[in-house]
Amino acid sequence: MWLINSSIGRKVVMSVTGIALILFLTFHCCMNLVAFFSGEGYNMICEFLGANWYAVVATLGLAALAVIHIVFAFILTAQNRKARGDNRYEVATTVNSGKVEWASKNMLVLGLIILIGLLLHLKDFWYNMMFAEIVGMQTALSPTDGFGWIKETFANPVFAVLYLIWFVAIWFHLAHGFWSAMQTLGISGKVWHKRWNCIGLIYVTLLMLGFAVVVLAFAFKCAPSLC
Repeated sequence: MWLINSSIGRKVVMSVTGIALILFLTFHCCMNLVAFFSGEGYNMICEFLGANWYAVVATLGLAALAVIHIVFAFILTAQNRKARGDNRYEVATTVNSGKVEWASKNMLVLGLIILIGLLLHLKDFWYNMMFAEIVGMQTALSPTDGFGWIKETFANPVFAVLYLIWFVAIWFHLAHGFWSAMQTLGISGKVWHKRWNCIGLIYVTLLMLGFAVVVLAFAFKCAPSLC
């Protein structure tokens, strides 16, 4: 199957799964902003999702997308390194008239930082919420009290800083990945290359700012929902 066996096919898979994950991040950001304005409203969303079958199915689908994206990232990185051999650094410095984005040369490193942040996030929230509700595990707060978990997590300055570092890594990853995905899917031409680059930068910046605002607001206890 060309999607798996060819380099172009693998890039298409990376692009499609990446766009799907960006859409999920958009939903997640909007959900977090609800917590910024209303703790009750946020907990209503958490209760609606919870451990219901549709939320579990969506979580499994999301996990599959993430795993596929990560696996193909490692495959493509290994493939590129093998193809370039000892000249891979020289090639990297001559592409696009000597101007190669820092993120494009460090996507694997950024991906590893994002993966570590994801594991931390799953431990802090998914494990204490959906997983705890599914298995009936006793937790310090109710599994559906997402607002309480946010307050408790980001009251710790160490976790707040770690999450902010995570968001920066995601920003770098998406800033390159957004327009790269459009280019791979053939949506970006000579005219639209710079446009998608600009659109992507604006979009992912607003997206990560949305996440960061919530963390900082709860860290400094200045969210409207805390008043």
